[in-house]
Amino acid sequence: MAGHSKWANIKHSKARVDAKRGKIFTKHIREITVSARLGGADINSNSRLRIAVDKALRSNMPKDTIQRAIKRGAGGDESGNLQEIRYEGYGPNGVAVMVDCLTDNKNRTVGEVRHAFTKNGGNLGTDGSVNYLFTAKGLISFPSGMSEDKIMATALELPVEDVVTNTDGSIDVFTTVDEFETVRDAFVKTGLEPEQAEVSMQAAIQVKITEEESAEKMLALVEMLEDLDDVQNVYTNAEIPDAILEKME
Repeated sequence: MAGHSKWANIKHSKARVDAKRGKIFTKHIREITVSARLGGADINSNSRLRIAVDKALRSNMPKDTIQRAIKRGAGGDESGNLQEIRYEGYGPNGVAVMVDCLTDNKNRTVGEVRHAFTKNGGNLGTDGSVNYLFTAKGLISFPSGMSEDKIMATALELPVEDVVTNTDGSIDVFTTVDEFETVRDAFVKTGLEPEQAEVSMQAAIQVKITEEESAEKMLALVEMLEDLDDVQNVYTNAEIPDAILEKME
């Protein structure tokens, strides 16, 4: 889940990485091939491709697999059949949900996405129904235990929009999309290696979920959507208190 909840965004996802590594690699390959098809194979001039490759490397994808995906995309192979589609809807408690997909069959994808919403107490909305709530931001996350003083000192010298220290001790640094790579690379050069670094959709307004049953449905919806082959990213404005998340663990 990309968004406010640190537990859902990192801890929940990391716990499932090993069991679903093949599926994660497939999603990375799709993004890399489409990025190369749209912007070319030169990673230096194609920022979308650079970000896609960086995410793949952070997931421990082999470099030769990445190179094959770039060549496939630049060569206009099956990546030409993939379309980018965004679906919007609502989860439990009126939580806004956006689902970014890469698909070669729109009818199949919309059916699977609608089923996930319906099964978990939500409903698929119309284009533009929740998109206005989200803004693309660069998100650079550091795990708890890293020096907050060093992160803050480095951030003050960079074009950073905001720095947020979460209740679990992890730290999120937000940037504009244009400055994302500059800021990320600057942190790495100072020895501050982020746990996560990506362009994400951040919601201006959060919806707090205070009932455990609703929280379970919300996380089940996100997990079901993320498990779909055609889904690349899921964004929500759900805010689930730590106390509820701890009970669910």
